[in-house]
Order: sequence, then structure tokens, then C-alpha cells
Amino acid sequence: MTPTFRQCLLAEVLGTAFLLIFGTGAVVVDEQAHNLGHGGVAAAFGLIVLIIIQSLGHVSGAHVNPAVTIGFWAAGRFPGRRVGPYVLAQLAGALIGSGLVWLVATPGSSLGATLPAHGAGQAFGIELGLTFWLMLVILRVTSSYYEQGLLVGLTISATVGLEALVGGPLSGASMNPARSLAPALLSGNLTAAWVYVAAPVAGALLAVLVDHFLQPRPLKDSAL
Repeated sequence: MTPTFRQCLLAEVLGTAFLLIFGTGAVVVDEQAHNLGHGGVAAAFGLIVLIIIQSLGHVSGAHVNPAVTIGFWAAGRFPGRRVGPYVLAQLAGALIGSGLVWLVATPGSSLGATLPAHGAGQAFGIELGLTFWLMLVILRVTSSYYEQGLLVGLTISATVGLEALVGGPLSGASMNPARSLAPALLSGNLTAAWVYVAAPVAGALLAVLVDHFLQPRPLKDSAL
């Protein structure tokens, strides 16, 4: 049976909430206990993405990211009338998840907010590049030509974990406006917040363009 639109929106709320609970939650836990480290935080993001895809992907597609939703729409693989509701559901889920993280955070915590390490310009370029690669991987492995069940979730989650591991110290490796906006709003730290909205969307749209040129096309008959 095909999920209803309400079920899709609920799945996006739940998926994005759990992304924040376990992803940014890992950041907050490490702030307090100092036993996860940067590698542990990156692993937490990769693992929760895998779990979300495998548990909710068949319901809503498990976008849990406004940039991914916009990217799928730009690629002609998602109806435009659903983009707004999906993005609102993702933002709502992110706020719920970040609110729950706030309950266990110490006073003054940034709640796992993503912040530039060396200026907004560098962070913009890094976030654009990271989201470009993530969106390109998503488009490639979810195409009907390549899709192979569990391998899709493993590939996407591995990409998220790797990018968080490498890019995290420089830009926070958000790749997701909802993931960045929620802790920024709740912690009151809106430093360079525009970077984490504009760069992921730009990166996703660039990936759609590149994916278009990577699509297999039938060869024209050559003249004998």
C-alpha cells in the first residue's frame, strides 16, 4: 500500500527529530563526558542516517533535509506541491529534536550548532562541496538503474559519516539547513546561519546539474 501524505510528513518529522536527537545529541554528550570524540560524533551521524533510511525510507523517502528535498524536486523526482510541506515537517522535527537535546544540555551549550572555524567564506565553500557530493551520491544510488536495497542506506550513511569526519572541524559538516537552524535558534547562536541554508541548497542544485550529465543515454546508430 502507498503511504498517505500525512504519513509521509509524520515520517519526515520523526526522522529529522531523531537525526537531531542522536546527531547533535552526540555533540552535547561529548561536551559533558568527553568520551566520544570527533570520530564518535561523526559515527553517530552516519549511524542515525542509516537507521532513518532503513526504517522510514519506504514511507517518505527519508529526506530529513530541505536541501535534499529541493534537490529531488529540481531533478524532476519529487512533486513541487510537496516541497513546502516536507520542508516545514523537517524544520518542525529538527526543532523537536533540538528541544529534547536542550533538556539534557548544560547551560550555555550551543546544542551542537554548526559554526565556521575560519570564517563564513570558507564554511560556505566547504558546505557547498560537502552537500554537492552527498546529493550526487543520493541521486546516483537511488536511481532505478543502480538502486540495490540495503546498499543504498549504507552508501548514503557512509557518505554522511565520512563528510562529518573530514569536514566537521572546519564547518560543522551540516549539509542540512534544518539540522543547523534548529540548534542555532534554540541556543541563540545565529553566527553565519545564512551559510548553512544557502550553501547546502546551492550544493544540492549543483549536484542535480552534474547528475544530469552522468545519466546514461542511448547511443546513436553510427552510419556504416
